[in-house]
Amino acid sequence: MASPSAKKSPPAAARSAERPTYSRRRARESALQILFGMDWEVRDPDVAVDDYWAKFAGEKPESYDEVRTHCGELVRGVLGNRAMLDKRISAASHHWKLDRMSAVDRNILRLAVFELLLQGDQVPRKVAINEAIEIAKKFGNEDSSSFVNGILDRIAGELGRDPRPESPRPRGKAKDGKDGKDGKDSKDSKPAAAPRSSEPASAEGEA
Repeated sequence: MASPSAKKSPPAAARSAERPTYSRRRARESALQILFGMDWEVRDPDVAVDDYWAKFAGEKPESYDEVRTHCGELVRGVLGNRAMLDKRISAASHHWKLDRMSAVDRNILRLAVFELLLQGDQVPRKVAINEAIEIAKKFGNEDSSSFVNGILDRIAGELGRDPRPESPRPRGKAKDGKDGKDGKDSKDSKPAAAPRSSEPASAEGEA
């Protein structure tokens, strides 16, 4: 029998909407690699997605079908709206023309701005920005994460209030061991430094 003080779990549908059962990070990283390649070779998006998963993705991730579907949605979404995305990025990138950016940074920004502008009802802005920063640390150079962060902050600041804010983190334990206002917020452990490269390489990291 459940304790009277126990909190009820949210409905299954709500949990599913808040926390996908597959790695969105892996889908984003895969979409980045596909978009990076398409900067150099114009191809049909569906063919590019198929080729990536058949030849370059390595071991299939958990929930492969969902990851691949989300990856394809991101690729098609970015390519279908690229002119608009590039215009917003150019307006927010002071002293930097789009064609002067590295292909990695440019496509990380396209992905994140697509999520900010066109998937705001699905992805909280803070999540979209933080994901872009982490992917920039992994695939970009030593300046990529701060460069990406600065541009995304400007664009997010122009959008007003987030329609889907990130869920609050649970509070930490109080000194007496009980949850309460006196407890200190728990701090996430800092992730290990990810390898950096000048161009995307196949990755197995999961969010």
